[in-house]
Amino acid sequence: MSSLINANDAQKMRVVVVGNGMVGHYFVDELIKANKADDTQIDVTVLSAEPRLAYDRVHLSEYFSGKTADELALTTPEYYELSNIKFKLNAKVININKLAKTVTTESGDVFEYDKLVLSTGSYPFVPPIPGNDQPHCLVYRTIEDLENISASSAVSKVGVVVGGGLLGLEAANALKEAGLQTHVVEFAPQLMAVQVDAGGGRLLRSKIENLGVQVHTQKATQVIEKGDVCRYKMVFADGTDLETDMILFSAGIRPSDALAREFDIEIGPRGGIVVNDQCLTSDADIYAIGECALWNNFIFGLVAPGYTMARAAASHIIGGDLTFQGADMSTKLKLMGVEVGSIGDAHAKTEGALCYTYENQPEEVYKKIVVDAEQKKLLGSVLIGDTSDYDTLLQYALNDIDLPAHPESLILPSTGDTPAGLGPDALPDTATICSCHNVSKGDIIESVDQGACDVSSVKSCTKAGTGCGGCAALLKSVVDCELEKRGVEVKKDICEHFAYSRQELFHLVKVGGIKTFDELLEKHGKGLGCEICKPAAGSIFASVWNDFVLEQGKGHVALQDTNDTYLGNMQKDGTYSVVPRMPGGEVTPEKLIALGHVAKDFKLYTKVTGGTRIDLFGARVDQLPDIWERLVSAGFETGHAYAKALRTVKSCVGSTWCRYGVQDSVGTAVDLENRYKGLRAPHKIKFGVSGCTRECAEAQGKDIGVIAVENGWNLYVCGNGGMKPRHADLFATDLDTETLVKYIDRVLMFYVKTADRLQRTSVWMENLEGGLDYLKQVVIEDSLGICGELEEQMQHLADTYQCEWKTAIENEQSLKRFRQFVNSDDKDMNIVFVEEREQIRPATEQEKLELSDEQVEKLAIELV
Repeated sequence: MSSLINANDAQKMRVVVVGNGMVGHYFVDELIKANKADDTQIDVTVLSAEPRLAYDRVHLSEYFSGKTADELALTTPEYYELSNIKFKLNAKVININKLAKTVTTESGDVFEYDKLVLSTGSYPFVPPIPGNDQPHCLVYRTIEDLENISASSAVSKVGVVVGGGLLGLEAANALKEAGLQTHVVEFAPQLMAVQVDAGGGRLLRSKIENLGVQVHTQKATQVIEKGDVCRYKMVFADGTDLETDMILFSAGIRPSDALAREFDIEIGPRGGIVVNDQCLTSDADIYAIGECALWNNFIFGLVAPGYTMARAAASHIIGGDLTFQGADMSTKLKLMGVEVGSIGDAHAKTEGALCYTYENQPEEVYKKIVVDAEQKKLLGSVLIGDTSDYDTLLQYALNDIDLPAHPESLILPSTGDTPAGLGPDALPDTATICSCHNVSKGDIIESVDQGACDVSSVKSCTKAGTGCGGCAALLKSVVDCELEKRGVEVKKDICEHFAYSRQELFHLVKVGGIKTFDELLEKHGKGLGCEICKPAAGSIFASVWNDFVLEQGKGHVALQDTNDTYLGNMQKDGTYSVVPRMPGGEVTPEKLIALGHVAKDFKLYTKVTGGTRIDLFGARVDQLPDIWERLVSAGFETGHAYAKALRTVKSCVGSTWCRYGVQDSVGTAVDLENRYKGLRAPHKIKFGVSGCTRECAEAQGKDIGVIAVENGWNLYVCGNGGMKPRHADLFATDLDTETLVKYIDRVLMFYVKTADRLQRTSVWMENLEGGLDYLKQVVIEDSLGICGELEEQMQHLADTYQCEWKTAIENEQSLKRFRQFVNSDDKDMNIVFVEEREQIRPATEQEKLELSDEQVEKLAIELV
């Protein structure tokens, strides 16, 4: 028996909102603001089919890294009640009576409306594959879906995501976080085919595979049947198959338009509720917003356009004139740690469009800009591996700003005459800073003028940066710029969990004797921490106390990224490289022989590096402790190739052998590397020591460069190679060895204490107020009176050095981490090598396809 619910006052406009996703909640918030702003009184009722109020779907995968449903929530019952918003959960609407202006829920409750807003969102598309409805065949959309994935993960070893788009890669990250061996199956020839061009797609695939996720493109699944080894077997149209225990469908979305379709509201030819610029449907009292709405024959699958629709609908309801005119679909995000950016016409489909492309394969960076035929305007861009230019490029595109004379300079590595990115002052007040909430630079200026005095308060006033988070860097830049103009001191907080810069955190840790992240968070932070502050804190703890980075009792292991966690560099096939230290590039024949035996016994690929040492590639995670034990027994130590620490000290043979050498460069290099090995810093550090000015060790391209001259040593600082090379600065000349070491101690410890997170010495120098002259005053003249402290701290680190490999193999708790699967002792049978130039290398996907199952299994067993 139905009941008529009419708690609305007769004089109030009655608005019923069907759906309480991110867009539906945003719409409700707009009406709450309208109610507070003037005499407009709207009675709002929210009907949600889900068992909880709105939550953040953009960051769903964080559920698997510890975030709870409550932490993902965007609102609370208390907030709605305080704002006089009526709501019902588990209230799926099944009927719309347009004549009576009522809606009816599954439970029989009837609600009257003056205006009805459909914010029903979308549902995951599950391809019509025979067998897709079996247990452990899941979708990735709601918190309940996440709970199902967690339950399935507990009894699974292998998981496959069907779909290689944005949502598919997010889902793959969820499976990886859950501890499964993860595969992505995509019908198209590449990942993220909508947002990324072919060149970017190739690099994206490589980077995703580097993280241990196997990618299978151009695969059409024909049937899902019982597996031979795993729970299921996916049989593809090309005759190949893939076994898995769980299948997660994330092959796109479809608009949830069934309610509108059933009750004669106009639907587009391919689905979606047709709306106009006010987001009105074919019924003058019914609106549709978000992913269920079809505007101009287009469905917008991002949250930002949904928010813009919500604003337009709310404006029309209260008598405003705001309309929806489409939305920018540019996006910047991190997929499993891989930076991806896409702006505008990424595929250069505009007539006459021209492209500039920059690709750096060693650094795994791909950048492309698309410009008009006159090379005056930016039409689009693709960024993979480095999105530092995204904010600048987006502003060029959104604000129709004229490009510089050489547009390619916007994506090329920095050189002396490369134009800087657009600063906040170069942007017009109309520039959109946050597209999710349509916040312009002018809105931010207005909030500052009204009293907002930091980024947090600007967020509260404008909601900028509270959507997808992609505008965070630009928002902070604009806010800081405006505050500095008004004489306000700008705080350089490391993240939202700590109201301190990295330099301030370093000081707090050292002075307060803080040795764990939990203690640091309790005393000086809030929340649970994030991917920014955790590794930064881990680095600071190592720089100050030099404790073992995988110290379980102090929680250090949870602060590290993948490479530090396993004390090795993960490679594209999920194996690791092992790089023992060879100080100064010097190694005895006995150690070389031992290294050869290890490589031969474990079937590892070997290569001499640019840093004059030997890399061993192809080690499975479970093999690492055994390899380290052999190497440590032979007298080797970890080379810290995986760490933000001292990597190498490159040297020539110097006066010992070379007829041009004037000093013993090898001996000095060995001494320097042994002194600074294990030094953890904001970024990696490289040295070079040359025995004469012929500079065979390329010291002037290193963080610390030492060049022998007749009267001693010349010291160079803050250079680097890589994507943005910088020539080192000449710091001091004609130094004796004791003074040389003293100056290096001081420079490095001052850098460790004062640099920002992930800041190379070159960037640190460029941002150091007073530059080289100031650094000379601090280090040579002791202008701050801290040189004694800097030397003492460096000596402490040298005295407390430990080889992390040796510590790990002697620590039973640490050894438990080194297994392929968290819930099994099995080895990874999907790692396959082929032989090339008398050594192994990872098999390509094509080569794996050409091998029979028996051959693949045989190769894998031989590897084990």
